[in-house]
Amino acid sequence: MKPLLYLTLSICGMVATLPAGATSMPLPSDATAVYESRRPAEKLFHSTAVEQEIARVTSMLTNPKLAWMFSNCFPNTLDTTVHYRIGEDGEDDTFVYTGDIHAMWLRDSGAQVWPYVHLAARDENLRKMIAGVIRRQMKCILLDPYANAFNDGPTGGWWMSDLTDMKPELHERKWEIDSLCYPIRLAYEYWLVTGDTSVFDENWHRAMELVVATLRDQQRKEGNGSYKFERKTERGTDTMINHGYGHPVKPVGLVASAFRPSDDSTTFLFLVPSNFFAVTSLRKAAEILTKVNGDKALAAECNSLADEIHAALMEYAVYDHPKYGKVYAFEVDGFGNHLLMDDANVPSLLAMGYLGDVAIDDPVYQNTRRMVWSEDNPYFFRGTAAEGIGGPHIGFNMIWPMSIMMKAFTATDDEEIARCISTLLATDAGTGFMHESFHKDNPDDYTRAWFAWQNSLFGELILKLVNEGKTDLLNRITDNR
Repeated sequence: MKPLLYLTLSICGMVATLPAGATSMPLPSDATAVYESRRPAEKLFHSTAVEQEIARVTSMLTNPKLAWMFSNCFPNTLDTTVHYRIGEDGEDDTFVYTGDIHAMWLRDSGAQVWPYVHLAARDENLRKMIAGVIRRQMKCILLDPYANAFNDGPTGGWWMSDLTDMKPELHERKWEIDSLCYPIRLAYEYWLVTGDTSVFDENWHRAMELVVATLRDQQRKEGNGSYKFERKTERGTDTMINHGYGHPVKPVGLVASAFRPSDDSTTFLFLVPSNFFAVTSLRKAAEILTKVNGDKALAAECNSLADEIHAALMEYAVYDHPKYGKVYAFEVDGFGNHLLMDDANVPSLLAMGYLGDVAIDDPVYQNTRRMVWSEDNPYFFRGTAAEGIGGPHIGFNMIWPMSIMMKAFTATDDEEIARCISTLLATDAGTGFMHESFHKDNPDDYTRAWFAWQNSLFGELILKLVNEGKTDLLNRITDNR
């Protein structure tokens, strides 16, 4: 177990020593607060470019709490979760903890380092670290394309008793489409920014072959496919019915996802946001395979599969809602059933505009966006502290800051953005960090004090707004609610 890092927090003359990531005492939101850094004294990874970016952004922010939270959150992945080394093959290798769980999720790791990619061309150490993440992700996919989370070696873990094809290198083996999409998204952006093609080696090529084969398998055109999963548990969303295969689906071209990005099981297995993510990811893989690997045949397979999934989405995923008009359903089964909801975890319906899977001005997306941010979404909660989207992973009345950030990322109205940032500032429970979720009436009631993805995402959001010239907007925001 990694030792706790301790730091000092000074508030109006009182000093408290707290473990990094633990809940601190609430901080006042006025000018009397002393916002001392919550970053650990011993950091796992240092990036000169990231430190320069923190200094640049905080120098532009006049709201002391916002500047403090950005400086805590933006580097949190590097400070506390990145384990960079040279692998046995002599190549860069980076294992990324999700935070308080010392395992590497393909989704989380890709999202955690994403905000740093744009800086990689001017920081060689940062570039090598991100290259190490990509290389590690490709090895994980080759080990098992159906697994969502991996150990740092064949250590075994909590879920070795799951009724699926477990291996000691796997932390968990929940099949989630987005686990194969996030590594492609990261590799593609890394390539665009750095021009480095060295990561697109034999492992990359074999992994892309496996991605196509896995997605084809889970179209379930010939039976239920090769994946099944059961767990002995009291949580219904932690296992699959029908002997591990889930609810039936009609083979219409969509890809079945046994689990959602929340690691909860799907109801209808054709998870719409993840199928949209698969379309854009396959097209990015095809471009790399064509321009870098010269494999036009595999690139054509990627594009053909993307075309098939997209056509099926247009036919089966759009629902004519009596209140909102045409919207995207969250899950469908090909038989005509539609699940109308959204979950905070990305990819989500709300986040499709953020990921670039649909255009922000797509009328169906805009209708969907209004629907999911309302009481017509069963997992939308509004309380005295905040409003936002949660999900069954944590349960009723618990809002995920991630949903508020996705609303801000996809907003076109400055006042909407300002409300989102104000809410995020007011619901950190005085810790200076984002959390997994918090109660709609009480931000001090929260889950996961150390969840690096949420912290990185907050830093990414503030950086985006600064770079878009919205510093004045940010400086007008307060956390007084």
